[in-house]
Formats: sequence, structure tokens, C-alpha cells
Amino acid sequence: MADQNLLSRPETDTPAIRSLPANIEAEAAFLGAVLIDNRVLEELPAPIRPEHFFEPVHQRVFERILTLLDRSAVVTPVTLKPYFEADEALKELGGITYLARLTADGQGLLAPRELAEQIYDLALLRELVSVGRNLVEGAIDTSDSVAPMKQIEEAEAALFKVAEGAGGQNEAASFSAATRKALGMIEMAINSGGHISGKTTGLTCINEKIGGLHDSDLIILAGRPGMGKTSLATNIAYNCANRFLEDTTIHGIAADKSVGAPVAFFSLEMSADQLATRILSEQAGISSEALRMGKISREDFQQLSFASQRLAELPLYIDDTPALTIAALRTRARRLKRKHDIGLIVVDYLQLLQGSGRANDNRVNEISEISRGLKTLAKEIEVPVIALSQLSRAVEQREDKTPMLSDLRESGSIEQDADMVWFVYREDYYIASKEPKRPVETDDQKVHEAYSAWMAQMEQVFGLAELVVAKQRHGSTGKVRMKFEARITKFSDLEEDDRRGQFD
Repeated sequence: MADQNLLSRPETDTPAIRSLPANIEAEAAFLGAVLIDNRVLEELPAPIRPEHFFEPVHQRVFERILTLLDRSAVVTPVTLKPYFEADEALKELGGITYLARLTADGQGLLAPRELAEQIYDLALLRELVSVGRNLVEGAIDTSDSVAPMKQIEEAEAALFKVAEGAGGQNEAASFSAATRKALGMIEMAINSGGHISGKTTGLTCINEKIGGLHDSDLIILAGRPGMGKTSLATNIAYNCANRFLEDTTIHGIAADKSVGAPVAFFSLEMSADQLATRILSEQAGISSEALRMGKISREDFQQLSFASQRLAELPLYIDDTPALTIAALRTRARRLKRKHDIGLIVVDYLQLLQGSGRANDNRVNEISEISRGLKTLAKEIEVPVIALSQLSRAVEQREDKTPMLSDLRESGSIEQDADMVWFVYREDYYIASKEPKRPVETDDQKVHEAYSAWMAQMEQVFGLAELVVAKQRHGSTGKVRMKFEARITKFSDLEEDDRRGQFD
């Protein structure tokens, strides 16, 4: 089908054609089919892109076809003519008449899907050849600067891109492609009721403030011990996974249209069964302490059994491997993306991750490497990453315990790499720690007054929590008020009356 001029290029080009998997005739036949009937592109099994074509001229022709179709134009050799009259490479093939010859016999219309599959598969094979060549060249290099584990990570990342169909093409995206993606996000926000353009947190108050969890974002969730940052992260992970399960199995919503997603939870501090206990406690409404100690009734156990059955199909994957390096975490995340198409990653917590080893002599440099690695991971597999972080003790030295960005440990790199920074703050935690002497069997008026004043303070803030949005690339900063049930470690929305004026 292909023009004979194309197959009889100068001798210097033939080794390249022979050395890499390609089928020039299949490419020409497929282009001919598209030019005869533009609707061929609507039923393709593989996402064909210009770079999947081996012949550069075919790449340019197909790219122009896509551009014209995007403008709702009918594409034929005649409509393509003005764009290729000055194309020197096309002149070698016979000039504009080559475009007409592509449609000469229409053989491509007999099996356009099969041709598309072959073009796509051969493009992937060429990428595998490239990955293999680079891997061999890197492995042969035995200089002192070579890190074998780093090479393995890079090779796996390259293979992941091939498996995902990215083909290792790191070219700049056209503005039209970026615009289409942005419009898709806006459409999702409209369909979700006008306030979520990303994955849901399951908490309306947070969704309204941030618009959901956006792909490629790194979100730092920080707080002092006892504030409930792990509880909030667990709540969000469950809510997002459960929403995806409900959308796809109950409501029949397509996976790519759901505001939920399968979730990967990397727990470097707690074991998988401890996290599962927390989620069971939350869903069954039974204290996690009572669960651990077995202090539950038969009715409670039955309720627990029902909750576990509901959670059996939950697309929440927990990796509790301790002392993970950032490279190992990225490798495991890619595998989960490939196997389960995860849409959200939670890391508990950032300071327990390890760097590559070269920066271990300097903790600040190591944390910088880790935060950059998490941001790179978010962009690489296009999912939001929530990383929990500790705060310095400086918070405890102030009268106002509300956290601020400078309280982040090694804050420079973490703050710089993060797209959003959240702080969890519970005033009742600090007031509870100041409980005065109880007025038991005493007539001391001052003791009674002090305790009454403390009780009044506790009543005002008990069960309330604040999420301080200290940094947000997509919108404004401020505070969100939430309800927190410490007994079952559950965050939830406040009642409507209590939510008035909650955004500061």
C-alpha cells in the first residue's frame, strides 16, 4: 500500500528501518483508511498518537488530521494539501500526490482496527528496544558514580511508562491537549454538584474549601502528636475508596467518572491490622480501645461482623513495610497503579521514609530528596499524594498553639514542594491537658471556680477540630471547622448551624 518511493529511501536509512520494529505499509494503509472515512478514529482499540508512527512524514500527517478533526473539519487529501505543499520530506515521496495515493485502493478500510493495533504494538516494541539499550549501556558502566539500585528504579520507571502507553515520550504537551484536560476537570466539578474537580475527601467542608484532591498534587498533612492527623488521613482514604466502590457497583458510574478512587496507604508507623481496626471501629461505631481489649458485647460483635462484610470489597490497599526508601515506595506505587489503577496515595508519615543513602549524613538534604520524590511520584502517575508530617516542638512554646508553616520540620523543602499544606488542630486537646484540681470534698471556693471555668471552656471546644489550610496553589488559605469523635477516631462535617462562617 505504501508508496514505492517511501520504501526506496537512500541506503543510509535502511539500517534504521531494519533495526527497529516497524511496518511502513500498515501505517500508510491506516492513514488511507482515515482519509477515506474519518469515523475510523472513533472506534480504535488503542490510543493512537502521532509519535506511534515510525515514519516522520506519517507522524506529521496524522498530527494534522487530529488537529483538523478537533476543529470539526472533514479531513481528505484535498483539505490536507495546503499544510504540506512546502514539506520537503513529502516531496521526496512524490509531493502532494502521495496523499492522494494513500486513498487509492482503500485496503485499509478492510481492517483499520487491526492496523491500529499493529502500529501501537510496534511503537511499544520500539520503546522496549530503547529501554533495553539504555539498561544495557548503564549496566556496563562500572564507574564509582554508578548506583545499581538507582538504575533499577529508573529502568522500572521507564518500563512503567511503556506499560501505561506513555511510550517514554517526554515531549511537551500541546496547549490544546492541556485545555481539553482542564475542561474535563471542570466538567467533573459541574457533575459533582459544583464543588469537586478532583477526588473526594468524603468531608463536604474540606471539599468546598479545596475543590477535592487534584491529580499530580502533593498534599502535606501535618500536626503535633495527638491531633489526629493519622485519623484524618485514614478517614479520607476510606471515604475516597468507599465512594469509588459505591459509584461503580451500586450506581453504575464509570470508573473514570467517579470522584472516588482506589487508594494505596503506605503505613510506616502502624501495622495493616491496626489501620484496619481503626476503620472497623469508625464504621461500627465501637471504640477501637474496646476492640483491642475485647470489651464488646455480642451485639457489638455482630455489628462489627456486618461492618467487616461491607468493607471486604473496599479498594483500599495497605502497605505496612517499615523503613521504606523513597525509591522503593515509588516502585511499589507504580505497581499498585498498574495492577489496581489507584487514584490516591497516602503516606504515614514522611519523616519515617529514607533517602537514597547518599544524603543520610545531612537530614535536611534527605528530607528534601524525599519531598521531591513524593512530588515527582504524584506527577509521574498523575494521582494526588497525601503525605503526613511531624511538626517541630516550637508549637508547644507558644501561647497560641495553632500551627504555622514555619513549624514544619525541615520546612524549607517540604513547604516548597507541596501544592497544599494542611494542619490539624484541636483546641480541646490542649485545654484538657490543663485540667485543674477536681473539687472533691472541698469547700475551697477558688477550686470550684477554677474547675467551673475549665469546664465551660471544654464545653465550647469539645469534639471540635480545625483544618488549617496554610498553603494552596489552587485557591485561598483559611480554616475549616470539623467534628471529631475521639472514641472512634472519626472526623465528620459539623451540623449546618455550626458551619456558618467556618471559612476564615
